[in-house]
This record gives sequence, structure tokens and C-alpha cells, in this order.
Amino acid sequence: MKNTQRRMVGLLSIAAVAAFGLSACSMDSNTDASQSTGSSESSMAPSSSAMSDSSSMASESAMDPAANLVGTGCAAYAEAVPEGEGSVAGMAKDPVAVAASNNPLLTTLTKAVSGKLNKDVNLVDTLNGDQFTVFAPVDDAFKALPEKDLKAVVENADMLTKVLTYHVVPGQISPDDLKGEVKTVEGDAVKISGSGDDLMVNDAKVICGGVQTANATVYLVDSVLMPPSK
Repeated sequence: MKNTQRRMVGLLSIAAVAAFGLSACSMDSNTDASQSTGSSESSMAPSSSAMSDSSSMASESAMDPAANLVGTGCAAYAEAVPEGEGSVAGMAKDPVAVAASNNPLLTTLTKAVSGKLNKDVNLVDTLNGDQFTVFAPVDDAFKALPEKDLKAVVENADMLTKVLTYHVVPGQISPDDLKGEVKTVEGDAVKISGSGDDLMVNDAKVICGGVQTANATVYLVDSVLMPPSK
């Protein structure tokens, strides 16, 4: 009887040990699988540094002031004014009248809008105070005008104001959206034709357009725009 009891106790002990061993193996297997899954998911997920780098690159691209430039003269402009306040990057930091005053290609226009050609015509605060699209004749455009015609406009405050505001459109318009007839601050419309590097405003060719300032989109043009005679 005692021998039989000992044998039963021994069998029960062996069974218990076996059961514990199987349970332990099952737990180890589940743990390994969980760790393996977690490791796999971790390797598939982008790292925070990678996401940060991607976000930074997208932000820099969106803020690039040269991203939307059009015109065959943009390279020459960049060569003439590669850096500083009058460059593409420099102009993006200032309101449009200030930005134009820093651009060595726009000295005559700057004088015209700031009261230096006619003390009764000063549009600086107006231009700096809202969102605009500005067609900016370069200095050579003013030089191409007959001297007597330019003098007649400059000496007449109303006419000078009319001509200058004919170069300004309310709101900022990107090169891709600049098309058709666009009404100016002066009241008459300018006609946009062509696209990309062949963009025209009336009969003036865009030398370099899409130049950003703090409050305006600027298009350097090779001719002074004259409003229709009434």
C-alpha cells in the first residue's frame, strides 16, 4: 500500500513538473512573438528625426522666395544682385516700397513713388499697407521714354499718380494665376498674355516675375505701362 502511494505521488510530481515546463515554454514563445512584432512595427514606422527632417525640407521649400520665379531675365537679375537687400531673397523680407528702394534696378520707380520726382506724389505708405501685385518698370524702361513725355508726366501730380497706380493690382497674384484682363488700382485693366518665361503685361515683357516681398508679388517689366487715354 505504501509503495503504491509513493508511486502515485511520484507520478503526480512528474506531471506537475511537465505541466509547468509546457506553460513556461508557451509564455516564452508568446513573449518572443510579441517582441518580434514590436520590433517589426518599430522598423516600419518612420523615426521622429526622419519626420522632422521631411517637415523641415517641406517648410524650406514653401518659404523659398525663388520658387515661383518666371522670366528670361531672372538669371541676369540674380547675377546683377546676387545677395543683399535688393536680391530676390532680400526683397522677401521687406514691404514692397522698401524692397523696391533696395533694388538697384528700380531706382527711378522708387523715386517716383516716394515723392522724390514730384513732392505731391508719395505712395509709400499705401503700397506698404496692403496686399498688392506690382508691375515694376526697371530703370531702362524709364530711359526708353522720350524725355519730354516723361517730364510732362512727372510734373503733373494727377497724371503721375494715374500712371503709377496703373502698375498696381489689389491682392497678390502668382505667375500661374496671372492671366486675362486684370483691373488695376488706377481703375483700368491691364491685359496679360503668354505664360511662364513669355509672360507679357500689355506690350511690356516680364523680365523676372513672381518676386516676393513681405506684402506683394512683383513683376519686373521692360516698359512703362501707360493707362488708356480717355
